[in-house]
Amino acid sequence: MRNTMRTLSATVLRGAAVAGLTAAFALCTGLATAASAAAPAATPPGLSCDTGKHAVDDYTGYALCRNNGGATQTFWVHLVCGWSPDVDGEHVTLNPGQSGQSTAHCAGLGTGIGEITVQP
Repeated sequence: MRNTMRTLSATVLRGAAVAGLTAAFALCTGLATAASAAAPAATPPGLSCDTGKHAVDDYTGYALCRNNGGATQTFWVHLVCGWSPDVDGEHVTLNPGQSGQSTAHCAGLGTGIGEITVQP
């Protein structure tokens, strides 16, 4: 009887652990799916921008923008840096017709740049 109770207890605990891990995995998967389904931020109106990573440094990103609108605009580059904190580049103000670049650098301990967006 004692072995039967011990076996039953172990089975119940094992089942609870598996159920908990399954629920945690489902939650994490759902969050990852929801995050990946979100649309990337669009370039602010009036600006035309090219974004990318530095040619020899995967941790440095840039946004090179031109103000095609009729009013002064300010923008900056935003880098999603994986395991390291996200970073913003310097704020650049452009008059109509002007071009400028904002750069930022992810910390070297992270996984590098995951996404580059232009913020208004």
